[in-house]
Amino acid sequence: MKYFLNTLLLIFFMSCTNTNNVVKKDIKEVAKEIMITAKNCALITVDSLGVANVRTMDPFLPEADFTVWLGTNTHSLKVKQIRKNKNVSLYYFDKESVSYVTLQGVASIVNTKKAKDNFWKSDWENFYKNRDTDYTLIKFVPKKANVVSEKHQLLGDSITWKTPQINFKHE
Repeated sequence: MKYFLNTLLLIFFMSCTNTNNVVKKDIKEVAKEIMITAKNCALITVDSLGVANVRTMDPFLPEADFTVWLGTNTHSLKVKQIRKNKNVSLYYFDKESVSYVTLQGVASIVNTKKAKDNFWKSDWENFYKNRDTDYTLIKFVPKKANVVSEKHQLLGDSITWKTPQINFKHE
């Protein structure tokens, strides 16, 4: 908790004293860089009581439109929760650059052989004894993202802490 509060204070003060000559990147470029650098993310689902459930995931790299694919056990709680409530969030945090991306969007369960063959990591071999029955995919399509990056001086408002946002338009 102390680290989190120190980070928030640092971000606040950096937003008030932004004097460095840093080349500004597009917010989408910064978001994608954070997602790739962070490697892991947290998937947040909501259960039938409205309680948030958070778990660490090993996602595939984001697609050009920020769609994210994640592999999981077909029988997992997250699959059941997504089937009941498709609205989920992903959270990526990069400690080294004091940066994060929070994405809110819609998840769906994809269980086709073609997709599962396309989105597979050999490191997962021991986790899924039978890829046909034990392994499935979560396809996440974002609606919006909030981005903070000290490294790129992309910071929240100094008073409200409202963060820079991306609104996605998917067809």
